[in-house]
Amino acid sequence: MQTLSRIGLSLAVLLCTGGGRLAAQEPGVTPLMTKNLAGAADKEVLMVAVEYAPGVSEEVHRHNAQAFVYVLEGSVVMQVKGGKPATLHAGDTFYEGPEDIHLVGRNASSTERARFVVVLVKKKGAPVALPAR
Repeated sequence: MQTLSRIGLSLAVLLCTGGGRLAAQEPGVTPLMTKNLAGAADKEVLMVAVEYAPGVSEEVHRHNAQAFVYVLEGSVVMQVKGGKPATLHAGDTFYEGPEDIHLVGRNASSTERARFVVVLVKKKGAPVALPAR
């Protein structure tokens, strides 16, 4: 579980930093599970729970992974480069491909929290997220 804690901390730091600048408010990231992907020796699955406090917004970033998002509570705005912003509510889903640049990730509300689960399919040992411009 200590490895998962380090992964969660790394994810939170990478999602919230850009050019050495720390975001005013960081998303809460809780690692839930890491598993080797059966039938693909070089791949793993990472599942994390993310919480955006009211008004939280992430820096531009990318995942060298397939990312599947499921909104549990509240509403979030997500956008990848080349796509339109999408406001997602509880029960909605979102997908980011390995080449996508995540331009917008923010809580749609300035008064209510938002929570979602992200499942990432990535190369074993690869960083979870990287800053992007």
